Amino acid sequence: MNFKDKKIIITGATGGIGNELVKKFVDLGGTILATGTKKDKLEEIKKKFEKVLVKQFDISDHSQIESFIESSSSELGGLDILVNNAGVNMDNLSLRMKDEEWKKVIDINLTSTFLLSKYSIKKMLKNKFGRIVNITSIVGHTGNIGQTNYSASKAGIIGMSKSLAIEYSKKNITINCVSPGFIETSMTRNIAEKARSLLISRIPMGKLGTGEDVSNCVAFLSSDLASYITGETIHVNGGMYMS
Repeated sequence: MNFKDKKIIITGATGGIGNELVKKFVDLGGTILATGTKKDKLEEIKKKFEKVLVKQFDISDHSQIESFIESSSSELGGLDILVNNAGVNMDNLSLRMKDEEWKKVIDINLTSTFLLSKYSIKKMLKNKFGRIVNITSIVGHTGNIGQTNYSASKAGIIGMSKSLAIEYSKKNITINCVSPGFIETSMTRNIAEKARSLLISRIPMGKLGTGEDVSNCVAFLSSDLASYITGETIHVNGGMYMS
């Protein structure tokens, strides 16, 4: 796979999976703009990958998403690939969940992903080419205790992606999802050993995934190798959930 001359926006670039996505596309020759809310983490990306453009942006500010896509694509010199990786969770049991906890997770995870996709598609239509890959989650398929908001937002992304895929399939624009299971991150590394062992026991492959496992799938779906795939979800979960 070679992404030379491809212009790529990656949201949520400062997290564990986001970092791996940036690294993968750098290794494959892409021109990248990485965005996130943490300035110090963006500076770390810039130090590590000098050619990567970085931009601090809060995707929850819906009124600014169109101008963000406009300015970012201008800085990149175009837009070929969008990877929607940014997201939040605010876990709580359903009867204890505050309205704001529900609304914020839906607004950021689902509505922001829709708007980023919508305004990116406008650019891609002019190019007659586009790839959008949305990062969802295993809980969007299985549900999870204390995550009704997060599960709903991720399931919503899957349905949204299928509809967008149908709308733009004849325009050489594909929209797909990658659905990670439990991935080795700073958060999962801090889980108590007993809880970690119990979690791993539920995974048929007997181990957590890596950020690179996710980035490999995203790169594939963004490449010419996947030009006849759209509206699909690839599961990266070690066999924990099989559709």
